[in-house]
Amino acid sequence: MNSFFNTAVRRVRSSTAAIQRSPLGFLILASAVAVFASFSGASAQSPAKGSPEHIKAVTSAVDQNSIKANAATSNDWPAIGLAEIRAWVAANLPKDISHKVHNALHLTKDDLQRWAKILGKQGWHGWAWPKQFGGPGWNVIQRHLFEEECALAGAPRVVPFGPVMVAPVIMAFGSPEQQKRHLPGIMSGEVWWSQGYSEPGSGSDLASVKCRAERQGDKYIVNGQKTWTTLGQYGEWIFCLVRTSNEGKPQTGISFLLIDMKSPGVSVRPIVLLDGEAEVNEVFFDNVEVPAANLIGEENKGWTYAKHLLSHERTNIADVNRSKRELERLKRIAKAEGVYEDVRFRDEIARLEVEVVALEMLVLRVLAAEKSGKQSLDIAGLLKIRGSELQQRYAELMMLAAGPYAVPLVQEAMEAGWQGDHVGAAHCAPLASTYFNLRKTTIYGGSNEVQRNIVSQVVSG
Repeated sequence: MNSFFNTAVRRVRSSTAAIQRSPLGFLILASAVAVFASFSGASAQSPAKGSPEHIKAVTSAVDQNSIKANAATSNDWPAIGLAEIRAWVAANLPKDISHKVHNALHLTKDDLQRWAKILGKQGWHGWAWPKQFGGPGWNVIQRHLFEEECALAGAPRVVPFGPVMVAPVIMAFGSPEQQKRHLPGIMSGEVWWSQGYSEPGSGSDLASVKCRAERQGDKYIVNGQKTWTTLGQYGEWIFCLVRTSNEGKPQTGISFLLIDMKSPGVSVRPIVLLDGEAEVNEVFFDNVEVPAANLIGEENKGWTYAKHLLSHERTNIADVNRSKRELERLKRIAKAEGVYEDVRFRDEIARLEVEVVALEMLVLRVLAAEKSGKQSLDIAGLLKIRGSELQQRYAELMMLAAGPYAVPLVQEAMEAGWQGDHVGAAHCAPLASTYFNLRKTTIYGGSNEVQRNIVSQVVSG
């Protein structure tokens, strides 16, 4: 078995060592292993749809053969190994940024873009891109390990709208001219992209979007509104789902349009959240002129391109690597607050750790399935569901560990270098903000309730 795949498996195994110290944790781990083993045993015959055997086979997503196939082809790191990746991240990740990430302090636009540009100079801001478009050409396991190294080192999450979301759409469906114009700026981290999907009456039901784009000669006239636009106040370009036809099914009248946010008629209004930050925004389009050359693919085919993008978004939301890093922060907080020695609290940590390990197992199986071309169900939806729930759980446990000291919100205390008084220990300052912010994860990218419906429909046939 290839060394890089071995590394991923070894990390999953090592994560379980601490769990076994807790009695409940040991039982949970034993149960998890038993469940995983039962899911791994594929039936030789095709079971009836809706039967327990069928559900088991579908949700398994990938069998041992696909894992072996992936391992057999995971040996093509282009003249660089995992040790070199780790060394590069350690040498190039700014210490002030990693300090903020490890302590959940406020990250500025400069922090996020500075790291993006550092990655861009190395050609790794598009770490999942093929060599054809200037990426490193890593396979799915290699990408996973790269993301893990960055997360554990304290690198901020790359703002995904450019390199993770719109770039794959431009690569797959954009014209050569669009690829040449937009991909270099995304890779370098110089151009900040935003996402224009949700509208006041269109969230999980994106097929109901009403933002209108009317073709007039060689341009579109766009009118309407987008909302919940994450970090849209910094956006230079925005990719939008717009309605270009009302004929037929709602999905058939949607187009995918790239819009320069500096265009006349584009305005951004911040939505101030509980922590006082404007992480999300409303974006308004008032007779905005957009060149027809900015249309991706064909008119009225945008739904197809949107589905391609959403699979990347939902996998990104799962973010198992960040959960692993935050699990360690939870342990540090629990020890500092004196609750780690409480067996019942440690059992809760052990339970969470098992669930993180199980999610990583699923992620690795999905990656192996992707490598071997298997798409047995909307697995991205499953990852999104479980990953978002685990993010909320570790935030809850951090709050419980700190007790009443976690509740007060002192915005200044979430800034690096704050010299004023803290309520409780310094690590308590961002806990309430993080807790409330992570309530969104089960909603955006397609609410978990909708994702469960999709999964159930696939399973039941």
